[in-house]
Amino acid sequence: MDIRKVKKLIELLEESDIAEIEIKEGEESVRISRMPITVAAAYAAPMLPPPNVLAAPAVQAPGSDPASAKPRSSEHVVTAPMVGTFYGAPSPGAKPFVDIGSEVKEGQVLCIIEAMKMMNQIESDKAGKITAIMAQSGEPVEFGQPLFVIE
Repeated sequence: MDIRKVKKLIELLEESDIAEIEIKEGEESVRISRMPITVAAAYAAPMLPPPNVLAAPAVQAPGSDPASAKPRSSEHVVTAPMVGTFYGAPSPGAKPFVDIGSEVKEGQVLCIIEAMKMMNQIESDKAGKITAIMAQSGEPVEFGQPLFVIE
């Protein structure tokens, strides 16, 4: 495979939110990943959720519609940018990226969403304190599903 093609693939990876790409041309193939292969391979095994990662959503008043609930002005909800499997830690048994009460900076990794065998790091788009984690490790998430609340 031509080295110019490999360099172009690296540039495309850096310019996008993609964590890993693999290209095959005939018998040749190249895989470029932002994450060490040991982390990606670790997700091949089933992962148990770390304790105290799942936070219950806010309790609604009787008769109120949860779908119409709006976050307070000081709260920011981080949603899933894609469909995939949510992982709160870099590998099974590892310390979670964030816990409830964690102070986060803009650009800090909050979780990983695996989509089509690619590990995508989801970063915080706001600095603040994690007040809720609304997804459980190893569980599927939908596009736009709330994952974290940052205050």
